[in-house]
Parts: sequence; C-alpha cells; structure tokens
Amino acid sequence: MKILTLLLTLLTFSVQAEEYEAVGVEVKAQKLTGDAYYVPGMSGAATEYEGFISNAGFVVTNEGVVVFDALGTPSLAHAMLGEIRKITDQPIKIVVMSHYHADHLYGLQVFKDEGAQVLAPKGTWDYLDSETAENLLESRRTALFPWVTDDTYLVKPDRIIDQDIKFSLGGHEFMINYFGKVHSDGDMSLLSVKDQTLYSGDIIFEGRLPFVGDANIIDWVKTLERMQHTQVDYFVPGHGSASNQPQQTMDLTYRYLKFLLEKLSKAVEDMEQFEETYEAIDWSEFEDETAFDIANRKNAYAVYLFLEKTLD
Repeated sequence: MKILTLLLTLLTFSVQAEEYEAVGVEVKAQKLTGDAYYVPGMSGAATEYEGFISNAGFVVTNEGVVVFDALGTPSLAHAMLGEIRKITDQPIKIVVMSHYHADHLYGLQVFKDEGAQVLAPKGTWDYLDSETAENLLESRRTALFPWVTDDTYLVKPDRIIDQDIKFSLGGHEFMINYFGKVHSDGDMSLLSVKDQTLYSGDIIFEGRLPFVGDANIIDWVKTLERMQHTQVDYFVPGHGSASNQPQQTMDLTYRYLKFLLEKLSKAVEDMEQFEETYEAIDWSEFEDETAFDIANRKNAYAVYLFLEKTLD
C-alpha cells in the first residue's frame, strides 16, 4: 500500500510539473532571516529573462505559507512553488498582492490552484476591468510564449484591502499597509513582524530606475517620505536586491521621483512644451542608471501629462 501511495504521489507531481513550460532562468529562494525568504528577479525590461524581472517573497509558518506577489508567468510561479516545497510542505494559505501589474501577477493562478486566498489592494478591479489588462495579457501570450499561453488567465482577488490591517497565521503576525493609488491603481506592502522583514512591492525599485506609467507621482513621493522612517531588519523591494539598509534601498527611487516631480512641475506651471523641457533638463545624475535609456523619457512624459491634469 505504501508503495502504491508513493507511486500515485509521484504520478500526481509529474502531471502537475508538466502543466507549465520549464523555465531556463534560475529561480531560487534566498533566506533573509527567521522564516522569511525572497525570490530575486533579474534586472531587465518587461519581457526579458522569460519575464523574470520582479521579486516575490514568502514567509513559512507552522500553519501555512504566506506568499507576497506571484512573478510574471505561471512557469516562474511554478518554479517558485518548487522552491517553497524544498523548505516546507505546509499549504499555501495566503497570497498578498502588492499590486496588479503583469510582472507580479501572471503567476498567481499557480498559488490559487494550491488553495490560497488572494488579498489585493483597492483599485485592482479598475485594472481587471480595463482594456489594458486584456490587451497586455494577449500581447504577453506572444512575447512570453511558451511561458504565458492561452491557459494563462487573470486571477480575481478573494478579498480587497482598502486600509491598513493586521492578521495572524501560525505564530506569526503580519501587517499590510495600504497606500492607495501610488505606483499603480492600488498598492500595498507586507510586514512580517516576527522576522522584521518588509516586502514593499513596486513602491521601491532598487538598482534601476522605476517604471512610472500612470502613477500618482505626488502621492508616491509622499509615501516614500513616510517610509523613510521605517525600521526593519530586511527590506525587499519590488525590483532589485533585498537589503538590511532600508534608507539605502529606497534612495534611488526617491531621488529620481522627486527630481521628476520638481523639474516637470515647474515646466507645467510655466506652460512649457514637453519636448523643450525634456531637452533642457540635465539628466546626468541618473543617465548611468539601469533602465535609463528605455524608461526615462516615457517616465518624464507620463509625469508631465499627470501634472497637466493635476495642476490645472
């Protein structure tokens, strides 16, 4: 009977393993402290490195696992699940989504299939109900095939978070900080209190310039100014290396966004044209940073348009 059970278990695992195309990038969990881990993505554009450009994390408790973000493809999430299973056989209980952007979202179905409850910030439905969400998924089915396919779908949240909350699981206390519409339609972070580890999501980009998109840059800068007083042992940004020095980790994102806000606010107030403004700004402080060439002009224009609407 034991042999039969083992064979059935191996067969089940084999079937599950074949559901997702194997990845060619290295997906490896790194222990931070205590029961807190993170899976570091690589520094690149959205479809580089098989979509493995963002971080995710997890905390192991004696009643289950709390996951933070789900990576950019089901294949990546499946590889991450394999890393979790090297550490524990506890069930995946909760996935806390920092925000609904593709590079953090498309792996979510893997954890949902494990029975996890999905917690997402207010604003998630604005994204899910938008044409952008469907159009982007369709384009990624081509750009990231075979890791994103017709079987990849947008997972709906089980619970929407619209304020700061606390919850407990397996001897661990957790705090979710809800930021509102900052980097995306809705953003939030997760603090593992026992491990003193903060997973920030894309409020912070370490080692590269952030993606601004349709962000509320005014509230984003204010959020970073509040977070500068954060005292934790480990800080995990949405992109870039985890660190035990929060101030250093958030420095580039804060300096860059504040620079954009100051320079482009003045241009909008003076009713200057974007092209002339962009060419006149001295970008030398940031031009050697990763992603400057592909992101800076787009970021600047997005901020310019946002401020035109906001400062009218």
